[in-house]
Amino acid sequence: QVQLVESGGGLVQAGGSLRLSCAGSDRIFSQNHMAWFRQAPGKQRELVARITSGGSTNYADSVKGRFTISRDNAKNTVYLQMNSLKPEDTAVYYCHGFAPLTGNNYWGQGIQVTVSS
Repeated sequence: QVQLVESGGGLVQAGGSLRLSCAGSDRIFSQNHMAWFRQAPGKQRELVARITSGGSTNYADSVKGRFTISRDNAKNTVYLQMNSLKPEDTAVYYCHGFAPLTGNNYWGQGIQVTVSS
């Protein structure tokens, strides 16, 4: 069973930065498409950013220009650099992996990000 473990969340003031990390145990991590989702209280889980196995990225409109997703396949890790944070970015952030070779989806346990005004 593949595991995804997030780290780097916490409390930050508006305008600040955080970097989330997600470490995967999958030995074929480099072939997986990875993404970050988030879920705020009372709201549906939404896609924040995605990076393919080839390195192509896309972002939700609400985070474009502020967040950057990247990956280090040698470390089996995907990152989310979050700058210019806003109170509306407050949510539980989830790492997600999709393995095209198997069709399996994997989720991390989630990590809290709180942005104070």
